[in-house]
Amino acid sequence: MKPAFRFPLIKSLLGACALALSLQSVAQAAEAPPAEVHLDYAYYSPVSLVLKHFGFLEKALPQTKVGWVLSQGSNRSLEYLNSGGVDFASSASLAAVLSRANGSPIKSVYVYSRAEWTALVVRKDSPYKTVADLKGKKIAATKGTDPYLFTLRSLQQAGLSKDDVELVHLQHPDGRTALEKGDVDAWAGLDPHMAASQVQAGSRLLYRNTGFNSYGVVSVTDSYAKEHPQTIDTVLKAYEQAREWAVKNPEELAKLLATESGLPLEVAKLQLSRTDLSSPQLTAKDVIASKAAAPILVSEELVRRGVNVDQVIDQLIDTGFKETVARQ
Repeated sequence: MKPAFRFPLIKSLLGACALALSLQSVAQAAEAPPAEVHLDYAYYSPVSLVLKHFGFLEKALPQTKVGWVLSQGSNRSLEYLNSGGVDFASSASLAAVLSRANGSPIKSVYVYSRAEWTALVVRKDSPYKTVADLKGKKIAATKGTDPYLFTLRSLQQAGLSKDDVELVHLQHPDGRTALEKGDVDAWAGLDPHMAASQVQAGSRLLYRNTGFNSYGVVSVTDSYAKEHPQTIDTVLKAYEQAREWAVKNPEELAKLLATESGLPLEVAKLQLSRTDLSSPQLTAKDVIASKAAAPILVSEELVRRGVNVDQVIDQLIDTGFKETVARQ
């Protein structure tokens, strides 16, 4: 009787081996480095400048063509991501929330900084002392970015709404120019432009609130997260190399930021003095911090009607990739 079921057993073993080999080849294919990977870099993300300057990712992916795109603000960064222009985008976390809430399938996988990078700025000779003084005045802000959302939250706290002021939608560098020329009364600044205006034009920070500053995140699309987990792992490890270098070399970091941005070293140092690079992991605290801003997104009708913003935030912030960071 033994020979009667020996062949089925052999067939089963052969089938199992074939399946194992098939799964192995699939796994190997999944681990293959991509032909190209595209990232953005930004002056508001010093770690991205380090990553690009030293070529850490190029060294980690020697067979991959690494492309770089300059982002002038979160809105541009997320536009590049959603259009396929980049695979990894640097933005403020609330801007990423806004993008996902309005239909963009993205995930945030890394924190590149926790900075006080925005405030409401006025000219050095401005008569305004409080946010309430800006009622009926012109405020320059880049829609869809952290400074824009900071402005809305600041107005709300002062008992005002966006209808009580005239919001002038300008990109960050243009907002600085408009403020200094007197075309607007206030500007929702963003470093390094904000630091530059303080140093070079004597501009004054009218209102600061670190609690209204969201953190900086690197995001990918949902589909990229599913299809390229190993690439994401590699990119985050390279980001960690860059972040660790930045933390250990503050003077050199300031010089690099000044060189890349074309701004004076004093400006770079001011920006970095309010930039925390010590906490790259996405945690439950980040989820809570993002949800604290959800009401303003709803009340100001910045998200589509009926969207559950808390649920959007849970879907956006992927703490799973923090293990990659934690292993460094």
